[in-house]
Amino acid sequence: MIRKTRLFTSGPTPLLPAAQFAMAAADLHHRTPEFRAMFTKVLAQLKDFIGTKNDVILLSCSGSGAMEAAVSNLTSPGDRVMVITAGKFGERWTGISKAFGCMVDVVSAPYGQTVTLDAVKKGLKLETRVVFVQATESSTGVRHDIEGIARLLKDAKSEALLVVDGITGIGTTHLDMDAWGVDVLIGGSQKALMIPPGLSYLAVSERAWDRMEASYNPRYYFDLRKERKNAAKGESAYTPAVALIAAMGAALDYIAGQADGDLREGSKKLVDNAETCAAMVRAAATALGLPLFAPGSYAAATTAILPPDGIDSGVIVKEFKSRFGAIVTDGQGEMKGQLFRIAHIGFFDYMDTIAIIGALELVAKAKLNLPGFEYGKGLIAAQKIFEDRTK
Repeated sequence: MIRKTRLFTSGPTPLLPAAQFAMAAADLHHRTPEFRAMFTKVLAQLKDFIGTKNDVILLSCSGSGAMEAAVSNLTSPGDRVMVITAGKFGERWTGISKAFGCMVDVVSAPYGQTVTLDAVKKGLKLETRVVFVQATESSTGVRHDIEGIARLLKDAKSEALLVVDGITGIGTTHLDMDAWGVDVLIGGSQKALMIPPGLSYLAVSERAWDRMEASYNPRYYFDLRKERKNAAKGESAYTPAVALIAAMGAALDYIAGQADGDLREGSKKLVDNAETCAAMVRAAATALGLPLFAPGSYAAATTAILPPDGIDSGVIVKEFKSRFGAIVTDGQGEMKGQLFRIAHIGFFDYMDTIAIIGALELVAKAKLNLPGFEYGKGLIAAQKIFEDRTK
């Protein structure tokens, strides 16, 4: 049989065809009225997509660049910050903060778990200037309680800003930035927006803009104040990724089209879709006898699954690719060989999810020697979840 390569990864995610066409047609110069009109529209759409009244800044870089921008713009050398971490991407906050001279208090949980609010409360100090956290930790398939953390900071009357890496959280988790009091929410192009890597965006509160005026870390390309000033004129401070911005506009139009032109409602439907696909895969894995790695606080961006004892998860990853052309991911860092991850973020639907579960059953039969294995167990469990969630 022929094999069609399919991404089941949490980034890059499968590309939206309309976005690919938009990139191919994006023969624009970035200092023209045509580009300014497109750029202004995309920035306005991003506010609706995120669900915020705050200004949104678009940067030509990966999500890690936006994370660095958040640290460099909001801190000064010697500032005390808190990093909430339970995986590789939480650890990235620690590395960036230390690189800019911050004193970092790390509040952590073991891989596969989420940090408790009690732990955050105990770690918070009067002098804490910023709290950095992921909405979802895609390296482990865990979701953090952003609403709870924001409420804790309010109740403590803390002056700390709350900065959330929503790179895999946006589009898979319901996040209410303005109502909860999140100060910076970060996203990336290659996730829920279904376009290639190369753009990141940050929604920034007025409290965070004010903090930038009193921060002394060096910044040049990632000076968010400079980008805000230029964005008001429909421009970026430096050469933008024109084709990717055109693709982003097409993706946002597509999401709006899922809800009769209402982008905010379309964004909610995107989250509901990811939640349903994730629940289907969790049910299928459980029915087949494959334990979930993060049993306490599931993320919808990706599902982390444990192989049977004595089996390297890399074998499973390779079997998916060699047999079906399906790209799933191994564990990262110390979890390499110990889990595999199937993503649900962006351009995935019911048909994709049923297909990957069917492939999982065949991989399990060929490689895992599961006791009591029967074809259809995973598919039946997934079908029931879909039926219950779409009545």
